[in-house]
Amino acid sequence: HPVESGGGLVQPGGSLRLSCAAGILNFEDMVWYRQGPGKQREWVAVITKDGNTDYADSVKGRFTISRDYAENTGYLQMNNLKPEDSALYLCNCRRAMANYWGQGTQVTVAS
Repeated sequence: HPVESGGGLVQPGGSLRLSCAAGILNFEDMVWYRQGPGKQREWVAVITKDGNTDYADSVKGRFTISRDYAENTGYLQMNNLKPEDSALYLCNCRRAMANYWGQGTQVTVAS
């Protein structure tokens, strides 16, 4: 199953790079979600097996999703972080119509 890492505490305007070790071979799409305290899970970004990407409007222009096919790992580069980006970030890998979820990595943006 996927394993996320790279979360932490960062000041507003700072950056973090999250990693997701897929844990499964030949996954198709990788999707990042986040869930803040008292909030519903929110879709953040997706990268397909062909490398196509898409982002939620709230992170567009600040976050970049990428993947390393050789390492079977995906990344979420987060720049210009805002307090409202604070959440548990979860990685979802899809293969053959199955979904594989990680446990998440916590991101806190605060002064």
